[in-house]
Amino acid sequence: MILSFLCFLLMFTLVGVLSAKKSRGTKQDYYLASSTVQPWLVGLSAVATNNSGYMFIGVIGYTYVAGLSSVWLMLGWISGDYLASRFVHARLRDAAPRTGEVSYAGVISNWYGKRNSALQRTMGLISLSFLLVYASAQLVAGSKALHVLFDWPIWAGATLSAFLVTLYCIAGGIRASIWTDAAQSMVMVLAMGLLLVIATSSLGGIDQALIEMSAIDGFMSWFPDDLPFPGVPGALLFAASWLFAGLSIIGQPHVMVRFMALNDNRKMNQARRWYYAWYVMFYAMATAVGMLSRVYLSDAASFDAELALPVMAQALFPPVLVGLVLAGIFAATMSTADSLVLGCSAAITHDLLPQNIERTSVMKGITVLVTAFALLWALLNSQSVFSLVVMAWSGLASAFAPLLIILCLGGKPGSGVSILAVCSGLLVALGWRMMGWHDFAYEGMPGILSGLLILSGALFLSRRKNAQLTQSP
Repeated sequence: MILSFLCFLLMFTLVGVLSAKKSRGTKQDYYLASSTVQPWLVGLSAVATNNSGYMFIGVIGYTYVAGLSSVWLMLGWISGDYLASRFVHARLRDAAPRTGEVSYAGVISNWYGKRNSALQRTMGLISLSFLLVYASAQLVAGSKALHVLFDWPIWAGATLSAFLVTLYCIAGGIRASIWTDAAQSMVMVLAMGLLLVIATSSLGGIDQALIEMSAIDGFMSWFPDDLPFPGVPGALLFAASWLFAGLSIIGQPHVMVRFMALNDNRKMNQARRWYYAWYVMFYAMATAVGMLSRVYLSDAASFDAELALPVMAQALFPPVLVGLVLAGIFAATMSTADSLVLGCSAAITHDLLPQNIERTSVMKGITVLVTAFALLWALLNSQSVFSLVVMAWSGLASAFAPLLIILCLGGKPGSGVSILAVCSGLLVALGWRMMGWHDFAYEGMPGILSGLLILSGALFLSRRKNAQLTQSP
């Protein structure tokens, strides 16, 4: 089991290190791979980065507890992601070379060519803070799996993941991240697919599995039973809020930078086809495995739901396949962690410091420091992976998605109102979560809507004022 796991880790590391041969030694290459990435690589990399340990650990744990009603989360998330991609991805890819920026915040802040340092630094600070939280969650997810299967201490798995991420990020920057993501996405799908097939067949087939799940009180209910509005209205509100979670993809620097690295904007649809084919397949399998895990691990009261997948794999698989599943979990965490670390590095070197860093040796040094901080945070963490990821995801989306949407629609908000919208969206989302209202509606929904309201209102008042000035004698 350990041998097969280590073999897969070695393969991922070699893929990342070999990417260094393509390096051009520039900041554009380190952070955007010189915008030369093929569509299939963009799609698979974005899938691996997006799904991460959150899918293996967080979503399966949530499904273990919630049952069939978790399907609303899946439907809302994928639908929102798809709708956002229809009009944002290509425009963001176009803006990257036009602005000459290599960071997500830099592209948005300088969308129309006029430098906006205050906005860029505000976005850079938010990016750095939440991407670090997100990265620590990935290290925690990987360490949990190793703790269950190998009885390693939590710090050992987190440290191993941090070391490997540092190794290939230093070797090839985002190109190494994208190459390893593609390999990791294949292992992720293979591991989840095998677990689904073997778990179902060991129960006697799909029909028998459904019978056993139906025997669990409330597990096969279509609607969550703790919603403020019962039945269909409450479920629709729940699903609509998670549609905003999917739309939140456009506020995630570590995912969107993949599409910014595409070699030709005319191939964006090809990249999206790869992305959604892999995404739908993987999420559907993860939801099914989460439901099956409740049958195998029935003592929900005394069991950490986020450990459902590794424990079930250990019970069902021979050692070599357990190593494969563990490699899939670990691959998922690393594929996101490396992207987050590079996002933090870009925020420091190109958004927060008064002068952009041009030397790749300095960028790599900052990448090492960022990974060390993420590791420290992971070791001190006491929250669940699901909670950490959703908080970081919603915070980034509430801050950045409204402004990016307005820019893609042709709006030209001023610096002051842009900063106000960024900060207000973030504060609304955090406040919503602190009040505990995220249990029935994803906090990114009010966060994004508040930012859109501020920006739309400001643009409306500006146009009205201009119209009055035009009409006055």
